[in-house]
Amino acid sequence: MLVLGIETSCDETALALYDSEIGLLSDALHSQVNLHAEYGGVVPELASRDHLNKLVPVLEQVLKSANKNLRDIDAIAYTGGPGLAGALIVGASFAKGLSWALEIPALAVNHLEGHLFAPNLDSSELEVPFLSLLVSGGHSQFILAERLGSYCIIGESLDDAAGEAFDKVAKMLGLGYPGGPAIERLAQKGKPSAYRFPRPMTDRPGLNLSFSGLKTNVMNAIANKSLSEQDKANVALEFSNAVIETLVIKCKRAIRSSKAKRLIVSGGVSANLALREALQKAAAEEDCEALFPPLTYATDNGAMIAYVGCKRLERGDRQSSDFNIRPRWSLQDLN
Repeated sequence: MLVLGIETSCDETALALYDSEIGLLSDALHSQVNLHAEYGGVVPELASRDHLNKLVPVLEQVLKSANKNLRDIDAIAYTGGPGLAGALIVGASFAKGLSWALEIPALAVNHLEGHLFAPNLDSSELEVPFLSLLVSGGHSQFILAERLGSYCIIGESLDDAAGEAFDKVAKMLGLGYPGGPAIERLAQKGKPSAYRFPRPMTDRPGLNLSFSGLKTNVMNAIANKSLSEQDKANVALEFSNAVIETLVIKCKRAIRSSKAKRLIVSGGVSANLALREALQKAAAEEDCEALFPPLTYATDNGAMIAYVGCKRLERGDRQSSDFNIRPRWSLQDLN
């Protein structure tokens, strides 16, 4: 089965072709980072318009790279949510129109479920059950995955997600958008102990997270100050350490409470190399294996949507043609 994956949940137009027997054949992505950089974040209307302009060229690129044509496609998987409503509508409409023209099924995939199984794009099938830490611009969640389609959220952010906090702190420091990579680069030049920020909610039980207070703490620490480049690097380092140490503490707690033997860390923030190193070490200390997606597939991509869509189609999942996009779509709704 050859499945076309379409991802347009936010600011990347990403498509991929996944073959059920061979694996990933091709994928391509158009990023809107430059489009939104001057605004310091994603502008939904601009994102939707750009998806409209780029879907066909990216599709042609994916087909050419795999040496395939439209008639070779057996099914289409597209992101049905969560995400920006306008962006989701563009991708869903394109997928449904293409499926109608080709007379093949189209299946909506939960964007977060795609992230959960992204490590499979570079390795053998993940053994289930597993514990997942999903950290991105919009979500920070601890999830117990029993199997494809069966999930339990055991902890989540009560306010800002980790990726959102990175973006906001980067904006405070004048680093531009996206904030995560910029802070990671700058933190490498920082001097430890120049600042001290809290490790939020680590002094109370449970697995919920909160990064809004940490962001405010950074804002208060630099308010009305003329920061040198070294000062900014010091802030970036301590902020990064605060987020990483918070996630490490919570991950250890989640591993112990769930007795998990596999920890899957995915989402855009999982591309942070310092976080990867810290979580690898933390998981090993708890006799747990930590797995990550390839850096290419840590952020939003079409390959993870094509993969999950293929697995769901293989087991017989189908959707009616009147399925509507879901800007808010919890993984637990899939159960």
